[in-house]
Amino acid sequence: MSRRKDLDFKNLVYNAARDGKLSRLKVYLDQRSKHEVEELVSAETYGATPLVMACRNGHYDVAEYLIEKCGADVEQPGSVVFDGETIEGARPLWCAAAAGHLALVKLLVRRGAKLNATSKTNSTPLRAACFDGHYEIVKFLVQHGADIEVANKHGHTCLMIACYRGHVKIVKFLLELKTDTNRKSVKGNTALHDCAESGSLEILKILVAHGARMDIDSYGITPLLAAAVAGHTHIVEYLIGIPQLVKKKEKIDALELLGATFVDKKRDMIGALECWKRAMHERYHDGRIIEKPPRPPVVGAYDYTQEISDPDELDELLADPDEMRMQALLIRERILGPAHPDTSYYIRYRGAIYADAGKFERCIELWNYALDMQQNMLEPLNPMTQSSFFSFIELFSFMVGGEGRQTGRGRIIPAVERHELMRVFEKAILEVKLGKQMLDKLSPCDREFTNLNRILIGTLHLASLLTREMPEVGTSEYDNLHKALHELVRINSKDESGRDILQLTHVANTSMVDRYPSCKLSSPKLTTALLKAGADPTATDNSGNTALHLIAMSYLWRTDLATILLNSGAHLDAINNNGQTYESLLGDKQRFDSLNPLKYTSLKCLAARVINRANEIDIVSIPKHLREFVLKH
Repeated sequence: MSRRKDLDFKNLVYNAARDGKLSRLKVYLDQRSKHEVEELVSAETYGATPLVMACRNGHYDVAEYLIEKCGADVEQPGSVVFDGETIEGARPLWCAAAAGHLALVKLLVRRGAKLNATSKTNSTPLRAACFDGHYEIVKFLVQHGADIEVANKHGHTCLMIACYRGHVKIVKFLLELKTDTNRKSVKGNTALHDCAESGSLEILKILVAHGARMDIDSYGITPLLAAAVAGHTHIVEYLIGIPQLVKKKEKIDALELLGATFVDKKRDMIGALECWKRAMHERYHDGRIIEKPPRPPVVGAYDYTQEISDPDELDELLADPDEMRMQALLIRERILGPAHPDTSYYIRYRGAIYADAGKFERCIELWNYALDMQQNMLEPLNPMTQSSFFSFIELFSFMVGGEGRQTGRGRIIPAVERHELMRVFEKAILEVKLGKQMLDKLSPCDREFTNLNRILIGTLHLASLLTREMPEVGTSEYDNLHKALHELVRINSKDESGRDILQLTHVANTSMVDRYPSCKLSSPKLTTALLKAGADPTATDNSGNTALHLIAMSYLWRTDLATILLNSGAHLDAINNNGQTYESLLGDKQRFDSLNPLKYTSLKCLAARVINRANEIDIVSIPKHLREFVLKH
């Protein structure tokens, strides 16, 4: 059988198993040799075997035929999709348990499937069944030896996921088996945290009755505060009514935080004010007085607002909704702390609301405050910090592209202040620097470049915006920009393909043209500014490509960019690892190229070509300082 026909036949077998077409599957396999059948049922299509797909989709007769008649391996894993998420390393038993197919689970267990085998995220079949509430499968697996305490890679146990998903029956079953009620995940949360966050009061009562404690997670957050952050009033009210579980200060914090959630998440100002009044009453009028912490220095991002500590001032807040929103941000930062994701999230959210209303200055100030918070508290290249940078890029691009036009609310879009662009650009450069330093400490095999690549591209988009209109040479604005670009070049950060920032500006797929049309990377001004800042036009990536090669390969090919590089020292006849030059890579585009090769070919380059073509010349005989130059031509 030809390779093409063999591939087609594997697809037919896979599709029949996936769709539950047993009769068709038998036609394909019954007349084949044992060796051919084994090959076909073990072959992966789209990352999964026929048995994996039959179990995923609940086709008992197909799965039984594949196991009993075809010898399919019940332990061979594959990739399957559940709720839009791809699960890697999912074995047939995991798939059947996750999808709720009890009969298939029993079949696989009878045929020796390992009960505690895990997916790539360390999820067991039991945990998969707990996720979607398949009680009968949970009970069957436990009865046959499944371990209720195996946690996934995040440290989330079967009890935690059942609590989060609200599966009361499974929670009761696991607690009857004496599962660890207070076990913590990698980030320190317990089943009580998960229950409080999801909002199931029934399960929360059960956990408390089984000795669940009010522990803190890695952010210092209790289940009570987690419920307040989520806005679950019924959970908060129940917990603060248990004095042996919740102290007075914890009750006050929960009510204040719940009020902040009412403002930002539910947009319920009356409800927020009621929560804050109750908290204030607890502080000053119900037994022992608990003063608010000393006021921190006022912050421009919060419009220099100070948190209210006088009960009489609360009623005045309703007349000033903006003041109330700032109070919510202040309260959240005080209670959750700057490291908590929700603190910076709601600051960014409020900034976005201001931007939508045309109040761009307020937005930029709040976003900078959140970005500073993230860079101070989170590890370099954190996805949350990345998101903040790209929000800035999107906002700045929108403002540059729409300057002078009206927003949907009739406000005029203002020009972006250069100092605001520089402010974010310098923070992006710092993120690149710290990110590179972090990756450099890891072994090459452990380095993951995705987030570094993203911040490199984001930083270059900001550079593109800054160089759209270059400041006059000799001005402080020019000097500051040149200094920042020089620092970016000096860091010498590269992507996984070994491309530096000059090369990245000439790769088509890094420009995100559709998303950020106002800051294209294929810009003569950006290229010129990077070269003046010290970027090397002769530097090569892992494939031996210079920026000039990448221009020739790009659908955004432009002669003006090539000319700038050549005038700055790029070599027209430099070869990459495949022996290709700029000219040889142009292909059909060459007839549109207006470059004069003679103008950019030096005697030194011609001599290097001659030496390379002269096979009898030993490279060792060439002076060391010239060898690299010769080999590149």
